[in-house]
Amino acid sequence: MIRISLHMRLLLIACITGLAALIFAGLAIADVMQGMVRHNLDERLDAQISILERAVNDDGKLDNARLIPLRGFNGSMPGWGWQVSSAQGTWKGGEQIRGIKMRTANLREGQNRGRHHRRSAIGKPGSAHSQSGMALFVRERVVQIGAGPVRIIAAGPRRIAEKPLREAAMPLLSTLVLLGAALALATWAQLRFGLKPLWGLRAAIADIRKGKAHQLSEDQPKELLPLAQEVNALIDQNAAGLDHARAHVANLAHGLKTPLATLSLLLVREGASAEACALVTQLDKRIAHHLRRARSASAGAGERVRSQLGPIIADLFLAMGHVHADRHITLLDKSASDASIAVDREDMDEMLGNLLDNACRHACTAVMITTETDGQKLHILIEDDGPGIAEDQLAAALNPGTRLDESGTGYGFGLGIVRELAELYGGSLALEPSLSLGGLKVTLILPSAH
Repeated sequence: MIRISLHMRLLLIACITGLAALIFAGLAIADVMQGMVRHNLDERLDAQISILERAVNDDGKLDNARLIPLRGFNGSMPGWGWQVSSAQGTWKGGEQIRGIKMRTANLREGQNRGRHHRRSAIGKPGSAHSQSGMALFVRERVVQIGAGPVRIIAAGPRRIAEKPLREAAMPLLSTLVLLGAALALATWAQLRFGLKPLWGLRAAIADIRKGKAHQLSEDQPKELLPLAQEVNALIDQNAAGLDHARAHVANLAHGLKTPLATLSLLLVREGASAEACALVTQLDKRIAHHLRRARSASAGAGERVRSQLGPIIADLFLAMGHVHADRHITLLDKSASDASIAVDREDMDEMLGNLLDNACRHACTAVMITTETDGQKLHILIEDDGPGIAEDQLAAALNPGTRLDESGTGYGFGLGIVRELAELYGGSLALEPSLSLGGLKVTLILPSAH
């Protein structure tokens, strides 16, 4: 499905309606111009027809003594001609008219000029051709006298009506094109200015996500102010919900700490196995960690944070160098020096610490960490040259409590905890074979703070 931006939709609608308006205006102007030109030609033809009508006697014959042809109708100009037909004969003048095509004329009452009462009908414009093949514009009048109907026709060159339109077509089209371009440019500028607050609102929301701001400014246009207020209310509601959830976690962890300490003493007293004691110690560390997180977050619950990735990697590499000193693992940091993420420092320590510890435990000689930027996300890639994980077991490795390697230490919760923390920040965790080192590649995706 093609998604069209709001700016493009409004621009397309404005262009389409503007184009339709310009086409309509062009056709209307052309029609008015054509009407004006033809009106002048009609008046000239009708004037000649009136002269011919006055020259027709009541017996249907043309009186040459009363015939005064207008300029052009006397044969001095090509394309102009007239014709009078009655039962008494046919009289012609000027250019010979051929192939006359007219519409039926309805008779109407004419003036009584002291002779027999006459009725006349003016036909609608028609077409014909001259003897030389020139296209003609024809006007007709039928006069009913006592001797019968008299048909009077006057014709003029059609080019007289068409030439001004052809000459005006290009200037008119050029003017309409320039007007359309000006309207499109004005519409684009109007949309850029009118939609600018929306782009500012988008940037402000991005700043909140990156931890650069905590709420939207309410200095917004009247139409966007309710939206900004609703977003701020949603941010406050989420912050309150997060604070409430952290309080419950803190209460739960605090409630479990005392019974867990009692259980630890009881196991020691009863001589429980070292594995059982180690499991209780591991649970105690997890509870202590969540208590620290709840306390550190209570002062700034709901606020976005920013952490520099470089110092975190440097500290963890130092720690891994001590923890796995006997394995002589080479730690390679190829991450971006200025990379920053919208994640709490302690959460980042736990996620990267778990991933680096797993990589160091399974690597043969090297562990490498790199970063890639994908829009608003930062990809942190941790690779090792160890045996890796079979592709059909990659998904199972992320399940909490699952251990694919039973030979080492650990309880299988590390990757599950990392994935859970990443998802809380809108990120994700993925496993795949490493093409560069040959072992496992872990991709941790988190929101960038840039």
